[in-house]
Amino acid sequence: MRFEFYSDAIAGVPKLSVDGTVDNAIHFSHWQGNETPQSVKADTSTETVLNLVAAPNRQELTRSIELVTNNHFDTDGLLSVWAMLTGESALPLRDKLVAAAEAGDFSEMSTVDGVRASIVIQGSDSPIDKSGSPLVAKLVGRPVDDEAESYLVALPHVADVISNTDKYEELWRDQWKRIETALDSFARGASTVEEFTDVDLSLVSLAPEIFGAKGFDPARDAAPFTAFSTRAKGTLFLIATQLNGGWAYRLDYPYYSWAETVVRPAVARRDLSLLLERLNELETSTNGKWAGDSSELASAAKFQSDGRLQSSELPPDEVVSQIRQIFAESPATAGF
Repeated sequence: MRFEFYSDAIAGVPKLSVDGTVDNAIHFSHWQGNETPQSVKADTSTETVLNLVAAPNRQELTRSIELVTNNHFDTDGLLSVWAMLTGESALPLRDKLVAAAEAGDFSEMSTVDGVRASIVIQGSDSPIDKSGSPLVAKLVGRPVDDEAESYLVALPHVADVISNTDKYEELWRDQWKRIETALDSFARGASTVEEFTDVDLSLVSLAPEIFGAKGFDPARDAAPFTAFSTRAKGTLFLIATQLNGGWAYRLDYPYYSWAETVVRPAVARRDLSLLLERLNELETSTNGKWAGDSSELASAAKFQSDGRLQSSELPPDEVVSQIRQIFAESPATAGF
């Protein structure tokens, strides 16, 4: 088998599309709208490909096509491609590969090494981070933003990164320290998760100090999903962080919800229009407004101005109260 990063040059050629979905291809992907054979579907594309390479009817499922492609570079994409090219020899690393893929695409921590390996590959625990691969930058001696080049450089080193993650500490140390700080904050009770099961809501209250000595910076800091993804059980997260005497707010769905999953339950997007209208009526801050937001894979709404989180004067208990009033009476429906 051979890999070629997707381009118009292979648009008309039969191929195996792993992770991303492209036309004129057999899909082995968890992206929405994929047509992956049901017998091998899994929550991550990496696990899907591992199911495929272990399947006795692999040749039938792939129709003996040798060209493998993907249309973006990230942990799950790289590991999917590598597993397809490696075949059955990838299977002894199955658990480690899947843990890294879950960390990269879902911001989940199945294992510490899985998170660290994903950081080495894609740069952080955030699926939307586009800072580039530390592994690729280290290998070529410069930052690389060309995704096709990133595959060519990284593919020969996948097994070593997955098997010997400690060896790459200089590439994961700083990002892991940030995650570790957030994990410790939850362990100490400085950051908390409170569940409201009547509306399937998790209130995630983040201590500002987990973001550093200067506190939370809306222009710099992303929500630390890896630190609370296993703690928050709801299908909607209200994430609150103290900011300038008020609260920075964002509403998000569990990060896996953007994908088409098998084990993890499907999460319905809620119609938040009435909620946002009520919150804006109650809001006394003039810094921003409550608005729907789909700029990130799992984001639903934010208190913002020009796409940047602002300080709301509504306390968390009031926001939770409004959510409960609306969604305890009406079921979740498709919306933002």
